[in-house]
Amino acid sequence: MAISASQVKELRERTGAGMMECKKALVETDGDMDAAIENLRKSGLAKADKKASRTAAEGVIAIAAANGGAVLVEVNCETDFVGKGDEFRDFAQGIADVVVATKPADVAAVTTSKLASGQSVEERRQELVAKLGENMTVRRFVTVEAGVIGSYSHGGRIGVLVGLNGGDEELARDLAMHIAASNPVAIDESGIDAGTLAKERDIAAAQAAESGKPAEIVEKMVDGRMRKYVAEVTLLGQPFVKDPDQSVAKLLQSKGASVVAFQRLEVGEGIEKKADNFAEEVMAQAGL
Repeated sequence: MAISASQVKELRERTGAGMMECKKALVETDGDMDAAIENLRKSGLAKADKKASRTAAEGVIAIAAANGGAVLVEVNCETDFVGKGDEFRDFAQGIADVVVATKPADVAAVTTSKLASGQSVEERRQELVAKLGENMTVRRFVTVEAGVIGSYSHGGRIGVLVGLNGGDEELARDLAMHIAASNPVAIDESGIDAGTLAKERDIAAAQAAESGKPAEIVEKMVDGRMRKYVAEVTLLGQPFVKDPDQSVAKLLQSKGASVVAFQRLEVGEGIEKKADNFAEEVMAQAGL
């Protein structure tokens, strides 16, 4: 019988097995999902069974650089304990090294890429899931290409890349540290979403209107508040963390440099974490 892509996807999500293994198992069982899962478990390919649905919001941001480019890769697990382990971190670093070398199109392409060991990323992931007992995912990656690149890792939980035109690696690293701490949304106002700017202006206008001042004064108040907002959320407008008396824009001007791009990733951002009841968890494990 014909096996649909949705069936393969479901089996892969439920077992953590590779795409081709899932398709083969479904073909052999005439599309019977439960039988396919059983076959994969018997062959040792479904060691991630039942773990794939568990929330993986801990982990690490791995960094790698080569040939004028650099990458940040977020690899997730379930607990901070596993996230700090050498095996997990070596796995994440291996993925970052592969991504910077091969420039895959997306995360799906990453999972089929070969690590230095010769294993695919997905094969190694399954091994670690079975060994360490936690769900793991390669969530995302971002890249920066520039003449000068600086990076900064804050405990492996926040990773930043900065690309410069001019300047040097020391300046780029200082800016990466600044971005880790200040979390700007864009380089300058042109990078802020137009809808966000419009919303902030509406809020500023409503607040200014309550002053009861004449319309022309209100408009000036709104413009002033918008300038303040843009300075707070953009890299160039923010006071430099190592010297708050000057803005990042002034720092760059003094160094004859400009920011081409930056990327900042933080472990687990945007992932809804499950709030476990510890007492219930203990009782469940005790069979009570």
